Amino acid sequence: MPYLYLLLNLGSLSVPFLFSFHPKLKFYNHWKGLALGILSGMLIFIPWDVFFTIKQFWGFNPTYYLDKTIFRLPIEEWLFFICIPYACVFTHYALLYYFPNLKLKKRTTKLISYLLILVFFIITIYNFDKWYTLVNFGLATLLTAIVITKSPNILQSYLLTFLVMLIPFFIVNGILTGSFIPNEVVWYNDNENLGIRMFTIPVEDSVYAFSLILLNLYVIKLVEKPKS
Repeated sequence: MPYLYLLLNLGSLSVPFLFSFHPKLKFYNHWKGLALGILSGMLIFIPWDVFFTIKQFWGFNPTYYLDKTIFRLPIEEWLFFICIPYACVFTHYALLYYFPNLKLKKRTTKLISYLLILVFFIITIYNFDKWYTLVNFGLATLLTAIVITKSPNILQSYLLTFLVMLIPFFIVNGILTGSFIPNEVVWYNDNENLGIRMFTIPVEDSVYAFSLILLNLYVIKLVEKPKS
């Protein structure tokens, strides 16, 4: 089914895009910041993606994508960095609209964030021989440290909304990694990761998602910061 990856992208984007024009949500007001966030994400994650693909740290099953590639990445992989951040950031803001008090206390946020930074850092320094683990947890360490220092209020809510996002994450990423289908859309060289799977999903993918979405939220915050 060569359209599977494309359908996963478009399916993830469709409902959030349509509801972006909801008269109360007005998510389109965040489009400028989100566009810059998506661009920032692509500038970081696309070169990483290309390098890992060339080195065969991961790859793509041609059975499930259209026969069009740019720098060895399927068109669908490029769309992934547009559709998935859009859907996730929309979910974040929608949850905050309907549950405005959905946030942790500042002290709790700092405690959890510093603990995450410590765990990310320890995993990073003990896995210099595993590229996906090294780069993934290294970026998460740096990005979480920046956000908790510069805009801790983002993490007050994001640490909770991300838990909700894990539900569609397990569905979409589960399919991409081989759940519910005969073979995976994206395969991984387990010599370059911890070899720990959540169902069919490498544990690194959850941290990858955490960083990708957090980066977008941070850029939006920078763009929408009130002028003094």
